[in-house]
Amino acid sequence: MSTHLISRRTHRPKQGLSFLDGLSLARARAHEFCGPARRTLALIVARATEGPVFWVHPAWNHDRLHAKGILQFINPGRITFVAPKRPEDLLWCTEEILRAGCVPLVVCELPGIPGLTPVRRLHLAAETAARERKMSPLGLLLIPGQGGAQGVESRWHMKPAHSEVRTQWRLERRRARTDPPKAWDVTHSRGQFTQVGSDTPPHRI
Repeated sequence: MSTHLISRRTHRPKQGLSFLDGLSLARARAHEFCGPARRTLALIVARATEGPVFWVHPAWNHDRLHAKGILQFINPGRITFVAPKRPEDLLWCTEEILRAGCVPLVVCELPGIPGLTPVRRLHLAAETAARERKMSPLGLLLIPGQGGAQGVESRWHMKPAHSEVRTQWRLERRRARTDPPKAWDVTHSRGQFTQVGSDTPPHRI
């Protein structure tokens, strides 16, 4: 009698989404963006995708993106805003959108750090879409402060570092499953976002 071995490994497509001079994010996974410029970073990633973007944010938070601000990154018409009224529905909506596999990018603004179980559910939902819908959606969790969600595929921090002559940010990859911590200066000129240098940032978990 033949036997069948069942693999318990999750479905993780190897290809990543390249979003800034070769930097990439693993598809069908959830990543964390934190820091004062986390929305800017999410929009830079959105530039690297095609098609609609779903942006989940708290209905009670009136600090929202403005169409004219979005325009320097992407066409505002690409973004569909989803505004749940209850905190517990933020991650639920994100999970359901990822599982549906109908858009390449789902952004979720959170008021605090999510638990490990909800993050794992986001990974599973995205992997389900990759397996069943032939779409490998990317989930971005925007978390205030220094972030710190457990179970995310990677953690990125971005803050403004503008000068009188240059529009610039400081981007740090603080955690990733396969890449070491690293930092870059990112500039914006003539509609383009570009790395201008890199180094190793102070160790952070």
